[in-house]
Amino acid sequence: MEKAKKVEEQKEEKEAPIYGDVLEAILSHVPLVHLVPARHVSMAWKRAVSTSLQHNPIKPWLTVHAQKPRAHHVTTSHAYDPRSRAWLQIHAPPINLSSAIRSSHSTLLYAISPTRFSFSLDNLHLQWHHVPSPRVWRIDPVVACVGSRIVVAGGVCDFEDDPLAVEMYDANSGAWIRCQSMPAILKDSSASMWLSVAVAGEMVFVMEKNSGVTYSFNCSAGIWSGPYQLRPDDGVFCCVIGTLRNRLIVAGAIGDEENVKGVKLWKVNGELGVGSGEHWCEELASMPEEMVTKLQGEDGCGAMTSMTVTTVGDFVYVGNPSEPEEMVVCEIGEGGGCEWWRLRNKVLEEGGRMQRVVVCGGDVGLEDLQRAVSENCGFVVKEMMR
Repeated sequence: MEKAKKVEEQKEEKEAPIYGDVLEAILSHVPLVHLVPARHVSMAWKRAVSTSLQHNPIKPWLTVHAQKPRAHHVTTSHAYDPRSRAWLQIHAPPINLSSAIRSSHSTLLYAISPTRFSFSLDNLHLQWHHVPSPRVWRIDPVVACVGSRIVVAGGVCDFEDDPLAVEMYDANSGAWIRCQSMPAILKDSSASMWLSVAVAGEMVFVMEKNSGVTYSFNCSAGIWSGPYQLRPDDGVFCCVIGTLRNRLIVAGAIGDEENVKGVKLWKVNGELGVGSGEHWCEELASMPEEMVTKLQGEDGCGAMTSMTVTTVGDFVYVGNPSEPEEMVVCEIGEGGGCEWWRLRNKVLEEGGRMQRVVVCGGDVGLEDLQRAVSENCGFVVKEMMR
């Protein structure tokens, strides 16, 4: 046994100087999911995988889930790996859901019904937690997760007493806690279809998409603060918020629904309400004109009544709900530079147009993939986007 081990080590030492650089170069272009078995080939391959990830680091995944409208337990999942620009199909055990799946602030998936509240927070969104529903019956609330607490606000059914009711689920105690209601100015727009939500630190930020009026909710104190005016420009007719490296950002569509003249990203400087003044925002990036046109539809003349933004890591995915077949991706570098490209939605190309499709993200690593494979989850590379 010892002799065989020594022979293997000598063999690897001979291979590494010859094939090391070539192997590392090849692996730097391989989809992340294929690096999981590759690092178990030998010690030389394991080192090559590690080095290849230094040349082409792991990047957060975008996950797209399609759910049959009348069979909520039937859900298909795909993922986009920007490191290799590859689409993958995820074959996972069925999810036990009894209501429509939804996404919130880019990394949270949830489903709510009168009897049960389900949510998923893991990087691949394969694990689900099922708890009793909030005490107030809701149809389309704003939902956000901060640490071990999940905030559910607004979206209340008409017959409930408080349309702005806020409840917070504490995963440690397993109890729902009633909190201060949402600000009264949001009474006519308290559903998630009118609001954008983001989480930064201990704070949940809720923005009215049309006006840019924003409020913050402190999860520790259970109270609201604001309003703050976060519409970056008078020409912005629709704006949404997200987080980039735990900093609040604003994405805005400029022009009007029938004629979108531009889409820009801004970052929020400093603490809201503390000396923000007119210099609260700083432009990060501007979408190329041809991509703005494409975002409106095949002929560039479609209406863009709203805009979706999914932020994860250094990536911002911008979509038009009216034309969901294609998204536009922006990768923001730490030095301030950016790269834009178009991304076809693989789920919709494979029949997802007739299903409910939600988009989410996660910092997927090799250990996440290894764990998923060990739990009978499979991954199939569908297409390399180059």
